[in-house]
Amino acid sequence: MLLNEMLNIKYPIIQGGMANIALGEFAAAVSNAGGLGLIASGGFDAERIREEIKKCRALTDKPFGVNLMLMNPDVDNIAKMLVEEKVDVITTGAGSPEKYVADWKAVGSKVIPVVASVTLAKRMERMGVDAVIAEGGESGGHVGEMTTMALVPMVVDALNIPVIAAGGIADGRGMVAALALGAVGIQIGTVLLASEECPIHENYKLAVVKAKDNGTAVTGRKAGAPVRVIKNHMTREYLKMESENVSRDELEQLTLGSLRKAVLEGDTKYGSLMAGQISGLVTDIKPVATILDEIYEGAKAELAKLNSFGL
Repeated sequence: MLLNEMLNIKYPIIQGGMANIALGEFAAAVSNAGGLGLIASGGFDAERIREEIKKCRALTDKPFGVNLMLMNPDVDNIAKMLVEEKVDVITTGAGSPEKYVADWKAVGSKVIPVVASVTLAKRMERMGVDAVIAEGGESGGHVGEMTTMALVPMVVDALNIPVIAAGGIADGRGMVAALALGAVGIQIGTVLLASEECPIHENYKLAVVKAKDNGTAVTGRKAGAPVRVIKNHMTREYLKMESENVSRDELEQLTLGSLRKAVLEGDTKYGSLMAGQISGLVTDIKPVATILDEIYEGAKAELAKLNSFGL
């Protein structure tokens, strides 16, 4: 069973939970286009996320979900609110959702944590989750160490529940590769940053489009909080300070408010332009529906090509 059958959506594609970007209107646009839109909790409290859920429901009759970052200070209230709202799908990251899983599943929500290792994936399966998203370090934002190509088949072999692949996927070739590795579908983020409906500043979108194959860097490795972003003045300064063993407080001061600068102000010099290595494949700004359709139709074309080789 592919992800679209599991979630009752058109395409086996989930939109990544992009903090401070993916709110109700954008999630609805993705769901209306045939994917699974996600509302990102980010640093918002329970009532703000409830408002975004209501916005999304007013704009789509299709399934959608919420991505809950478990480090959110209001996590307990958010978890309770998600039970009350009976959200279709809940994805999680940055922690363990164990104490919430039973309550979420009791109201019919599908629970799909993001994992970056086999060990964590096994732990999630023991909790009774419905599937996991195995995300490689090619992705944008907070990343793990393993690549998607290595991580996904290891997680698939280790689990008895469905696995969704994420990290470094932006076209039909990536989808076919993910399916070949044993995944039932994909999660995408970076390519959706360059969509007409994405509510980030136009400068941010253009930075993704202009990025080349080596256009991203990972900051925060020494602090144990690696984040992949598009290279700019801020990232170069951060990496220089890291190499000089500058204190964590000074590094945090440099990046304070940097995501907001990128998303809302379009500051491509000092903003944190979170994006994955796949940016080099993103060359145009398109409607979400076009992006999803091209990925799916591209995957079908790639499969036909492989079949013509007698594989």
